[in-house]
Amino acid sequence: MDAKLQAVQDAIVGGNIPQLVTTAVSYALELRSSDIHIEPLKSTVQIRYRVDGSLRRIVEYPPNIHPAVVSRIKIMSNLKIDEQRVPQDGRAQVTTQEGRELDLRVSSLPTINGEKIVMRIQDQSKEIPTFEKLGIAGNALKYLGHALELPNGIILTSGPTGSGKTTTLYAAMTILNKADVNILTIEDPVEIQMDGLNQSQVHPDIDYTFAFGLRSALRQDPDIIMVGEIRDKETVDVAIEASLTGHLVLSTIHTNSAVETLTRIVNMGVPPFLMTATINAIIAQRLVRRLCEKCRKPIQLDEYTLGMVRNALSKLHPDEPQDAVKIQGLQFFGPGEVDCEHCGGVGYYGRVGLFEVLKMNNELRDMILKQTSTVAIQDAAMKTGMVTLEQAGILKALDGITSLEEVYSVARPEAS
Repeated sequence: MDAKLQAVQDAIVGGNIPQLVTTAVSYALELRSSDIHIEPLKSTVQIRYRVDGSLRRIVEYPPNIHPAVVSRIKIMSNLKIDEQRVPQDGRAQVTTQEGRELDLRVSSLPTINGEKIVMRIQDQSKEIPTFEKLGIAGNALKYLGHALELPNGIILTSGPTGSGKTTTLYAAMTILNKADVNILTIEDPVEIQMDGLNQSQVHPDIDYTFAFGLRSALRQDPDIIMVGEIRDKETVDVAIEASLTGHLVLSTIHTNSAVETLTRIVNMGVPPFLMTATINAIIAQRLVRRLCEKCRKPIQLDEYTLGMVRNALSKLHPDEPQDAVKIQGLQFFGPGEVDCEHCGGVGYYGRVGLFEVLKMNNELRDMILKQTSTVAIQDAAMKTGMVTLEQAGILKALDGITSLEEVYSVARPEAS
């Protein structure tokens, strides 16, 4: 048994609540967990870790010590220990025995069996990855680089919660962060602290919203502004105003694809002519699990899946870097042995991003102004070099980085 897991179990048996919380966080860090779930059930309390996007049950403890565990976490994160009727949110800073500084975002939620706690782990000692390490490659990398070189306009990254949008923005910030530019960020919350950036956290309870913060940032003589999320028309209106007055604005939005982001913005009430005048690029992204390099194995595809793959690859732009031999052979891989020590028998280890980057051009602007369908805009974007999430995933699967099962769990197949 792992020594840190044993330490967690020893703390449970001994009723040592501070040690239980500390060792649970330390073990989560060792397993590369992003979130810790402490969940009261009918007759027990379970601790689960989210590792590479999937939850794993780690350990259980008796319900009679759960109130003490909750109180300990609330004290650490400055929450009201006597308030158990409503959800609460807080933050805690923890330094591990190894000297790693962690920022924990803590959320409590009343349930019928007691309060559930979720702790999001943010490792301040982790380096911000480059675009290449995130998984951005080929035309997507080229288009994004061009968009970041423009002096003004809007760059949006889209995807569901937990798809790595904020990390992508921080990776962009590392490129833009230079001594001769003034960068302001409006975030909720500030997830990674970066030298050279003026970072501000919104507080909606006192009416300090994204829109208010963005409007205030314009009075701070900025060159570049990062807004954590575009949630409403007011925020998108101020972002457009900022880009039209000579600023580069980066933000996130919740949509399923790059092209669907255009529809979402129009539905917010933004006139198409303003959208086409300001948007430089839209990134859509998803996270998939990496196959374990130690135990991955070749697999055979069924005819239906093979047909989807061939259809997607047939629409790949000729300028996109690709391995002709791999595309000809169509050899894919899947998770391997259940007794693999490297991945713990899961078959996957780590995650990588799938990215599609829509670069705005005159043809697409004209189609948007004419209110052309999203299907036609998608086809036009692909013909000018955009690689879809599905295509990006297939190329990574051909390289043995991930499996097609992972790809099609997050990407929709292209229509034939």
